[in-house]
Amino acid sequence: MNQKLLLSLIPVSALAFLLQACNPPQKDSLRQNPYPDDYSQVSALSQRHLWQAGNVHDPTVIKTDSFYYVYSTDAYYRQSGDHFFDIDQRIGNIPIRRSKDLVNWEFVGWALDTIPLEAARHVLTYEERGAVNVWAPHVKNYNGVYRIYYSVSSFGTNSSYIGMAESISPEGPFIPKGCVVKTNPSDPMNAIDASVITDAQTGKMWMHYGSYFGGLYCVELNPDTGLTQTPEDHGHLVATRANHRYKIIEAPEIIYHPGLKQYYLFVSYEPLFTYYNVRVGRSDKPEGPFFDFFGNNMADSTDNYPILTHSYRFNNHLGWSGNGHCAVINDEERFYMLHQGRLAPDNLMMVMHIRQMEFLPSGWPVVAPERYAGLQNKTLSEEELTGKWEIITLNDLVDQTALEQGQIPPGGWTYKPEAFNRWLNFIIKNDGTTSDTAFNRWNYDGKYLTLGETTCAVFYGWDWENQVPTIQFSGILDNGSSIWGKKIINNLN
Repeated sequence: MNQKLLLSLIPVSALAFLLQACNPPQKDSLRQNPYPDDYSQVSALSQRHLWQAGNVHDPTVIKTDSFYYVYSTDAYYRQSGDHFFDIDQRIGNIPIRRSKDLVNWEFVGWALDTIPLEAARHVLTYEERGAVNVWAPHVKNYNGVYRIYYSVSSFGTNSSYIGMAESISPEGPFIPKGCVVKTNPSDPMNAIDASVITDAQTGKMWMHYGSYFGGLYCVELNPDTGLTQTPEDHGHLVATRANHRYKIIEAPEIIYHPGLKQYYLFVSYEPLFTYYNVRVGRSDKPEGPFFDFFGNNMADSTDNYPILTHSYRFNNHLGWSGNGHCAVINDEERFYMLHQGRLAPDNLMMVMHIRQMEFLPSGWPVVAPERYAGLQNKTLSEEELTGKWEIITLNDLVDQTALEQGQIPPGGWTYKPEAFNRWLNFIIKNDGTTSDTAFNRWNYDGKYLTLGETTCAVFYGWDWENQVPTIQFSGILDNGSSIWGKKIINNLN
């Protein structure tokens, strides 16, 4: 969530962007990326119809009969010296996009005309600078009514307010219905980053929320009102982390997997411009307790695993940081994760990443190394997996500077190669071995690839760095880090 955005130094051809945006590729016959990663040439407000997945920060997603809808934080990239407001038009709050295919996105407006007055007044009571935007929306459909939970705060404080607004249309207008939870400097928690779920067995409704200030909390809601079951209730702690006074944890996303009968709590660690990354725990109850890959209770002050996303760089690309604050959707038993990614080297442009998600035999989720571009998974043969690959291990990386409230101080970071988990060459051989002694043997059963003792989900998808279809794998190592692989296929077009 958090912060407004400035500057970029990466030029791009606006003409190429226009041609791609006006003539989106068919999902089964891709010849080039659906849109460029660098949208700096079309970043002005008047060009929002060309943003596609650009300027998406803290996404939340819902599917209707006609479209997928994504709502996000009021955060927009602005070039140095550029006039973002290049037209005489008032901007709203919580941008809305829609898509028929999760690939090509159309900007359709804003959910709110302005920051709800009660929320703005609450923040101003404790913070002289007040609130300037709306953060981290979360969308739910309850009996045909669309509810948006939204956060209003002042950066660096826990003078915060989660409100709820309703509409009979996913495109609004949304009418504020009141306060769900609010906090002030005397509270241990922070009222931002809502995620709501209904218990599949009991019908009880729960909201997870919170951040760096005191960790993540869970409170029961009244399903009929969408507000707390008990007024002024702040709920109970469900997740924190080691060194929580200095280290970020935020952005809970709670989902239910009906086949596994498990609730998964996704959280984000680290500063949003740098090593922002997604981790996950699971429980048989939506209110927790949640346990991580090693069986640790996420409410204890222990860093949790597995790591599902992190700062990374494949060959032929500048790299992505800020890969956090996720949303997850179960689309007819096909799961996808949506999150922001920040484009190197300045990490100021925000592009929505959509990744296929699979669950390993252990029940733990993993996400595809490459962003979804419309290509569907298909059955692959063992022979198709042999050849040259690039692999990346998503490890924790060392901070370059002391953090302030879990964020980097101004000028405190250099986006050098060491700031990314980087690719290494890897070969899967047709004799059942690999080029890496840590994975001395491999096996493929038509769904899962086993490298040594590590089981990986296999994906068929689009190689955004090289603009060709490719095969990918994603697994979890014994230390809780994820391993990503992408087969390198020559572009013969």
